Amino acid sequence: MANLKEIKNRITSISSTMQITSAMKMVSAAKLRKAQDAITQLRPYAQKLQEILGNVSGTLDLSENIFAEERTVKKVLIIPISSNRGLCGGFNNNITKRVNWLLKNEYTNVEVSVLSVGKKVNDAFKNSTFNFRPEELGSAEDMFNDLTFERASEHAEFAMNAFRKGEFDKVIVVYNQFKNAAVQEVITEQLLPILPQENETEKTPAGDYLFEPSKEEIIVDLIPKALKLQFFKALLDSNASEHGARMTAMHKATDNAGDLKRGLTLDYNKARQAAITNEILEIVGGAEALNG
Repeated sequence: MANLKEIKNRITSISSTMQITSAMKMVSAAKLRKAQDAITQLRPYAQKLQEILGNVSGTLDLSENIFAEERTVKKVLIIPISSNRGLCGGFNNNITKRVNWLLKNEYTNVEVSVLSVGKKVNDAFKNSTFNFRPEELGSAEDMFNDLTFERASEHAEFAMNAFRKGEFDKVIVVYNQFKNAAVQEVITEQLLPILPQENETEKTPAGDYLFEPSKEEIIVDLIPKALKLQFFKALLDSNASEHGARMTAMHKATDNAGDLKRGLTLDYNKARQAAITNEILEIVGGAEALNG
């Protein structure tokens, strides 16, 4: 058994760690509330706009809507979204695993580029042959330093322009979808080409729209805006999921540190009691030797 000083030092160290993890949990809980409000307010609007976008795309000719053009998939752009910081359980690792699974199983015979959003996933692929980082988009961690619709639009517009020019035949977004503070689900979502909304019973494009003022203005305004909003929703989902995952991880870390501290305190008390008992035995033995 370790001596009293070693055990006491470990208890002090664990107590300091508990203070840090507890403080990080409180900070993440405060940030989670704001991030959760943002995604829950945006999600119904984004989902309805996405539904309308799918319906409208199903009624337009490919010559009218280049973003719905189905092509032979030869070049794929994967946009994984992670966080800039760690200490959030398997949040970032799950994204990396999903991208690696896609590379090994879904897109083995096509040319794949990985455009990372977030420092952690960028670190995982920065030395990979799949890494793709255009200079005009800045560094991977810039997005979450200032998460706004305008910043998200830059990435979405880059993907849209690349798809329009034929540089990529398919654009995939991989992110953690926020369910609640303890549950985040990894989602693989197709950004481009736009998938037409299908009727659940007939499996045919749903909706019959009268276009006002014109199809041209819808193509110019609504479709790009909807695509940018779809990407922004993925970023907000990932942001809320990050804080939820970190809060849960720090809560578990605090609980585990508490259990470890209690076990070490018990060991400390046992060692201290054993030391006291030995001292008493030495005193009694010395007294008996003197009396003998």
